[in-house]
Amino acid sequence: MHAFRIPITAIITALALSGCMRTTGPVAVAPPGDLDQMAYGQPNSPPPRTAAADSGGGAIGALRAAFASAPRAASAPAVVAAPVAYAEPAPVRYDAAYHLDAGDKLRVVVYGQEGLTNTYAIDAGGAITMPLIGSVRARGRTTAGLAEEISAKLRRGFIREPSVAVEIEAYRPFFILGEVAAPGQYPYVPNMTVESAVAIAGGFSPRARRDSVTVTHTDASGTSRFVVPPGSPISPGDTVLVSERWF
Repeated sequence: MHAFRIPITAIITALALSGCMRTTGPVAVAPPGDLDQMAYGQPNSPPPRTAAADSGGGAIGALRAAFASAPRAASAPAVVAAPVAYAEPAPVRYDAAYHLDAGDKLRVVVYGQEGLTNTYAIDAGGAITMPLIGSVRARGRTTAGLAEEISAKLRRGFIREPSVAVEIEAYRPFFILGEVAAPGQYPYVPNMTVESAVAIAGGFSPRARRDSVTVTHTDASGTSRFVVPPGSPISPGDTVLVSERWF
């Protein structure tokens, strides 16, 4: 009988121990008011959301939980470049307001009149000479003004409704003097500057003053002199003087 008590006692003890292991121990719960107020600033607020079970736990899990709960910033809108239209620059119509003078060479076209259509040079007196109408004053006029004057003269007993166009075939020359390699008279090119005039004349001499030059310009209002930088424009008939530097 004593022999059977020992196994029975061992079995009962084992069952008791297994029951104790399955029993969940008491969990200490802090008063909600104080802890909620300390952690979240509001009493009785719901506990924070925990990370998912598969987050990995530890510091990595906490980081994943923080990124998951953080508000995501709105993605920046995609910037699409608008198409750009490239246009060729309009040609410069230098002769539109250009005033003619001696030395300019003109192409005069009288439509339907081959005998009158020709190239005419403005003489020292500032005029051109054409068949039928003789001398026509050109100095101080624009090409459009000269075309109107020719039309008016042809209309007086020669052509009923003349159609005339005048364009500049070659501008009168410009002059460059002073400290350049080859001073002299040169054909003018539209939109010319002092720099390009010096280049045509072979460049500055070693003694030239390069920061400014003197330009003499003559028009209907008279003759004027200007001290200008090298990038300044010049006109047909202008005289460019490159001075010698003082040191």
